[in-house]
Amino acid sequence: MDYNDQIQEGIRLINAGEYQASIDLAATIQKNQPDTADGFHLEAIGKQHLYQWEESIKALNKAIELAPYDAGLYSLRAFAKMSTEDFVGAEKDLHEAIKLENFEPAHRNLVILYILRDQSQKAIDYLLERLKTNPKDVDNWVLMGDLMQRVGMDDKAQSYYEQARKLDPENPNIASEKK
Repeated sequence: MDYNDQIQEGIRLINAGEYQASIDLAATIQKNQPDTADGFHLEAIGKQHLYQWEESIKALNKAIELAPYDAGLYSLRAFAKMSTEDFVGAEKDLHEAIKLENFEPAHRNLVILYILRDQSQKAIDYLLERLKTNPKDVDNWVLMGDLMQRVGMDDKAQSYYEQARKLDPENPNIASEKK
């Protein structure tokens, strides 16, 4: 199996829920291609699915060392840092991901970080700005609906979910209970 096949197989294993097998394959990729970030990235994803946050961060540190301009790596490491309650480190990584690529998942993770810090109003304000910047991003509309529900504004939440449904009627993130 060549390098690209190994990466595709690793992704397939992750999607199949075979996390340890993906981590084992990641070790093989790291051994055969030690100067590429992909093996470390794959390991980090597998470790996160197993809730091994510190191990995921270590793998992502190596991946970022090898690919310092990959915004997705910073965003993924930020998620692991949020899970270990390293909110300062997470925020730094999210801002780096945004600086590098204006990475939309990093913007959403920043909103989640604000929520974790009990800064709901800051999260709402930031997300409203994101909706103005990118009004066709369905995930932002869903997240805003979720935030509105969190603060007890159910009618407002429904209006955000409805906008998301208009943009993408088949989106699985807009559950039937959000109607």
